[in-house]
Amino acid sequence: MLLGAMSNVLAFGWEPEIRGITAVLIAVLVLMGSTWLLLATNSGARLGMLIALAGLFGWMTILGGIWWVYGIGLKGTEPSWQAEEIVSGGFENASSDLLISDPDLTAWEALPADDPGRGQAVAAADAFFIDPDTGVFEATGDYVVANVYRKGGETYFLSLLHRPHYALVQVYPAVPQITEPGKAPPAPVADTSQPATYMLMVRDLGDKRFPSAMITLGSLAIFLVLAYTLHRRDQLAEQHRSAALEKA
Repeated sequence: MLLGAMSNVLAFGWEPEIRGITAVLIAVLVLMGSTWLLLATNSGARLGMLIALAGLFGWMTILGGIWWVYGIGLKGTEPSWQAEEIVSGGFENASSDLLISDPDLTAWEALPADDPGRGQAVAAADAFFIDPDTGVFEATGDYVVANVYRKGGETYFLSLLHRPHYALVQVYPAVPQITEPGKAPPAPVADTSQPATYMLMVRDLGDKRFPSAMITLGSLAIFLVLAYTLHRRDQLAEQHRSAALEKA
């Protein structure tokens, strides 16, 4: 078996991806097959299969639980900011009720320059501002970030639910400047005489732990079914042994 497995691996040596997949499949089959073969020779084929599968899904439950708690292993999408709309020329041009109903931004919290959330929001807004299809600037040097605001995001009901989390990035066009040869480019200066442009974004929490949660819950369900099946089998076997002893 080992020689056959090695031959298969060597046969796909010219294609690294197929070779890797083949090696993993062979390793899984050899590991699980050898365990089942050892159990089958001592307990019978069917009982050995039940014990081997119960052990496998019990192990997958533990592994999935560790992935679920620490957010590692098989992961879903990471949290990210998603663009809602770009507003230019004042909030009277906005379509979101968040901005129309609160033009002075009294319900919004201004983030200080050293707030890590400010940097993440600006980085996400940069990608939307210069997007070739929906952006309003050609490059990040065409504007200067003035303020970043946040609103919402509070959790409730034992932190299982949350309110939508919004970020608002305010920018002004940059004043055109001339870079002299041999000198560092001048610091960008915001042209506050021009109307500000706003990027409204909403936080997408993603589903980073969803795959590991499904693996854990699915494996646990299968493990419980297999454990109950083994338990019922032991009960029936005990009943048969007791009946045989009574007849004797």
